[in-house]
Order: sequence, then C-alpha cells, then structure tokens
Amino acid sequence: MNATRENGFVLLGLMNHPVLQVFLFIFFLLIYIIIVLGNMLIFIMVIADPSLHTPMYFFLKVLSFLDICCSSVTLPLMLVNFLTENKRISYTGCATQMFFLLFLASSECFLLAVMAYDRYVAICKPLRYMIIMNQKVCLSLTVLSWFMGNLVSLLQTAWVFTLPFCGSNKINYFFCDIPPLLKLSCIDTSLYEMQLFTAAILVIFTPFSLIIVSYSLIISNVLKMTSSEGRQKAFSTCSSHVLVVTLYYGSGSLIYLRPKSLNTQDSDKYLALVYTAITPMLNPVIYALRNKEVNGAIKRTFIKVIALHSSLNYLSIDI
Repeated sequence: MNATRENGFVLLGLMNHPVLQVFLFIFFLLIYIIIVLGNMLIFIMVIADPSLHTPMYFFLKVLSFLDICCSSVTLPLMLVNFLTENKRISYTGCATQMFFLLFLASSECFLLAVMAYDRYVAICKPLRYMIIMNQKVCLSLTVLSWFMGNLVSLLQTAWVFTLPFCGSNKINYFFCDIPPLLKLSCIDTSLYEMQLFTAAILVIFTPFSLIIVSYSLIISNVLKMTSSEGRQKAFSTCSSHVLVVTLYYGSGSLIYLRPKSLNTQDSDKYLALVYTAITPMLNPVIYALRNKEVNGAIKRTFIKVIALHSSLNYLSIDI
C-alpha cells in the first residue's frame, strides 16, 4: 500500500506494440483536435447566434463543454504515453483523473436525460414550452445534473482509494478507472463491486429509464399528429439526441452493467474509447449535419467572417 502511494501506477495503455505507437499517437491526436474544435464550434455558435438562444441549444452548449472536458481528462495523457516509455501516473494523479472523469461522465448521463425531458416538453406541450423551460429551470436542471455527477464521483473515488493495493501497480487501461483498479487490490472486493453496480444503476439505468419514458410519450404524441410534416419535424428534432444516447449509454452499460463473468479488461478499455473519444467526436457532427438551425448558424457565421475579412482588406487597400 505504501509502495503504491509512493510509486503510483503504470498505465499499460491500449496495446503494447511499439511499432504502432506513432500511428496511434497521430490517429488519436486527430480525434482529440476534432473533439475540441467541433465542440468549441457548437459552443461558440450557440452563444453567438441569437436564433440558437433556446433551451434545446443551451443544453447542447453544456453537452459540448462536458465533451471537451471529458476527453481532455484522458486523451492528452494517453497521447503522451504513446511516445514515452515512462507511463507512470502518481497515486494522487490517478485519484484526480478518476474523480474528474467520473464527475464529467456522470453529469453527461444526467444531462442527456434532461435533454430528453426538454424534447418532451417542446413536442408535447409546445404552447407552454418557453414558460416551463425558462432560463431559471434550464440552469437549475444543469446544476442538478452536475451536482449528481459530483456526488457520485466523490463517493466512488473515495471508497476506491481507501482500498489497499499490493503487488503489481500496472493498470491494463489507458486511464484510471474503477474496474481495473479493483483488480489490483489485495482484499476481497465483492462488496465494492456490488457498490459499483448500484452506482452504475443510478447513473446509467435511472436516467436512461427517464429517457425511455420521455420518448415513449413523445412517440405517442407524434403519432396523433395529423400533419406528416409535423411528424417528420418532431422525429428529426429527436433523432440526433437518440443517436448520442445510444452510443453513450450503450458503451457505459457494457462496461459497468455487464455480468462480471463476461468482463475482460481488453474489451472494456476499447469500449471506454466510445464515451471518452468516439462519442465526443461524433456529437458535433451528428448535431451539425442533422440540424438545420445549427447548419444555418454555421453558414451565417462563416458569411459574417468572410464579409469582415473582405471589409478589412478593402480598408487596408484604401489606407
């Protein structure tokens, strides 16, 4: 235990093939750049364009912020480890990384449920939408999702790092997560695994159940619409969110809710890439390509930038 506290842990990463390290570095560097630039674009668009100042896009802005932060907790260290033989992370650094990743990932789970509720109100109660989902309610729901994420993360990180770690300090993962750390403990972790499963039920299954209820009510309401155009618009509005939910909750469920007998660290760490890298990268693409309002905002911004650039060039020529 004392040796682990002093020496920390070693992150073995995705795979131990020296020849592939440079290729993997370039590949995941490009993914990280896309994540940051894509989500930053969405974030700036929502702030800058008045047509996007609605509850739906407020939550999308928060989602983009969480995606940038979540990927930044894991990917930069993974990139460094691709190019160095010293893959060590300190005991404190490991605990810090786990806390922030659990906090951000859990907050995103609750936020996705809030976004489903927002779509329910928009489609099923359109006349009262702006009254129900006013600025105060939107902010309160966001703070609540962050509070729940922080609470879950604090409790999970605290009990994992009270465990005694003996023997090997090598984590067969690319970041500090609960399942691989439990395997390094020298005591029976059955009780801790049960607590982890309970926490996963709270963070994954409970919000997902709320999402299912919201979309069941949405589908029921949409099928009653007489206008095919109205039905198409309603389903189009929800399709982006459904894709994101499927990717995010699907990967999380396979890691944390799968029976222990089916779990392997190799499969888990590849699944973890879905919610730490793939989903944050795809979110801006999904929302930008499938949303006419976001597309329109991006086009208007580019036109303004080009017009401003042309005006500055014209002024410089005159001077």
